[in-house]
Amino acid sequence: MRLGRSRSKNSETLYMIKSTYEEGKNSSKIVERLGSPEEIAAKHPGVDPYQWAKGYIAEATAKEKAGRAEVIARFSPAKLLEKDRRQLFGGGYLFLQRIYHDLGLPAICEEISSRHKFDFDLDEVLSRLIYGRILHPASKLATHKFSSTLIEGSRFELHHTYRALEVLATESDFIQSELYRRSKKVCCRNDAILYYDCTNYFFEIEEENGLKQYGHGKDHRPTPIVQMGLFMDGDGLPLAFCITPGNTNEQTTLIPLEKKILSDFCHAKFVVCTDAGLSSTANRKFNDAHDRAFITTQSVKGLKGYLKDWALETGGWQLPGSDKTYDITALDEERYYDRVFYKERWIKEAGLEQRLLVTYSLKYRNYERQIRARQIQRAQAMLEKNPSQISRASATDSKRFISQTSLTGDGEIADKRIYRIDEAKIAKEEAFDGFYGVCTNLTDPPEAIVAVNRRRWQIEECFRIMKHELKARPAYLSRDDRIAAHFMTCFIALMLYRLLEKRLADAFTTTEIIDGLRSMDFLKVKGEGYLPAYTRTDFTDALHEAFGFRTDTQIVTTAQMRRIVKMTRK
Repeated sequence: MRLGRSRSKNSETLYMIKSTYEEGKNSSKIVERLGSPEEIAAKHPGVDPYQWAKGYIAEATAKEKAGRAEVIARFSPAKLLEKDRRQLFGGGYLFLQRIYHDLGLPAICEEISSRHKFDFDLDEVLSRLIYGRILHPASKLATHKFSSTLIEGSRFELHHTYRALEVLATESDFIQSELYRRSKKVCCRNDAILYYDCTNYFFEIEEENGLKQYGHGKDHRPTPIVQMGLFMDGDGLPLAFCITPGNTNEQTTLIPLEKKILSDFCHAKFVVCTDAGLSSTANRKFNDAHDRAFITTQSVKGLKGYLKDWALETGGWQLPGSDKTYDITALDEERYYDRVFYKERWIKEAGLEQRLLVTYSLKYRNYERQIRARQIQRAQAMLEKNPSQISRASATDSKRFISQTSLTGDGEIADKRIYRIDEAKIAKEEAFDGFYGVCTNLTDPPEAIVAVNRRRWQIEECFRIMKHELKARPAYLSRDDRIAAHFMTCFIALMLYRLLEKRLADAFTTTEIIDGLRSMDFLKVKGEGYLPAYTRTDFTDALHEAFGFRTDTQIVTTAQMRRIVKMTRK
């Protein structure tokens, strides 16, 4: 800051002047009126007014550099806002930007750019696509507009976004392998255990084309879908993904993606954990080789007859660490309610030797019965309301408990269909309550196998976050390469979010984190800085503590914001 003078014919006034730099232009503003030399001399007798003013300004400058100076801003109710000038800016992305740079994504973009000929900044486009996917999930057009609302703004055009998607699609394998390699420098990756699962995403169209094919959609929508296979490590961090047409058998997607991990990731020793839908014999055999192993859910209902009889036999059950055997029909419920019993045996089928582990839990039995009781109530309500509208039911639909009779006792065709609750089906299902099966080629203790399998919920949560918080569906793109790139940005956004969770020590829910980041807006005061326009909470306190900078002071000066931005880009 410097001393400014305003002279007229009969008077002189001294001011504190501050130089500013806004939107590429140098300017200056009056910070404070110090008074005329006479006024200053009257307040500070025996001191030269000019020397006093210079000392006062020097002290104020030192305070400003130290971040201790108070900011005085003047507003007039009679003065209109400047037309077309944005006042509110988003700042929640700054924390994501720190992780984005920690993962070395700018360097990855730089290497990709060296292999292609284009005139835009791939790093800027990719970062905005990822920040937008977390903070403002929408179409690519809306994301481009959103980019201009960030504190740093954006300089790329909309057509650069679509061109970038084409480049990202061709570099998908390279990005995934580099992201994995660089992520190991950010955190310890628990990659000895890999979880794999598939899901699908729908399009708001009716015509099949390319990746967009009709298949068994998990949302049960009559529209084409695209399928995603995802590998996740033992700590819930995404590792690799693939995109296949919606009509692809999901069991066939595991081995090709796993081969990429073996070759591109130089990672060969791991245990693959999947659910029953992905546990084909071919997949198990593939992971019964070299240093790989498998743990997969096994339907007790789907076992062969002699194995099913063995699994449901009431005697011969054990607790981990004990040689004693139990009869599950004679258990003291209060004492053993939270304990998990098991029995195991080795089986050999289709040339594959594997260990069948079956567990039984009173707590899980009661949980399944509670779920079924509510389904039976819904089925009963359907019978009483309008049974003629009951359609064919799936294996998990409450309508499966409703049976219909179309013949009389003599085998004649009845005039009316008779609907009733099928007690036999209920009893048949109840026989499996509390039982859970797992197959593996590992020889680890049963409790260790069960513990690994139980963490499969994390990959389900990954899909839930992508579908609901990141709104990866419906996809509004038509070209296959752009569709693949769209899911690449979703994959990276999920990685950033998961690493953010870990920095916050998993102390907050997904809703608290996402909503907290989205609310972190700042009101720009021209020439002064940014006023936080969000509520300070336990979440924002933890966020600032984890990242080592603060944006929750009464005002963040322009200089302070520049330092924060620079810090997030290291």
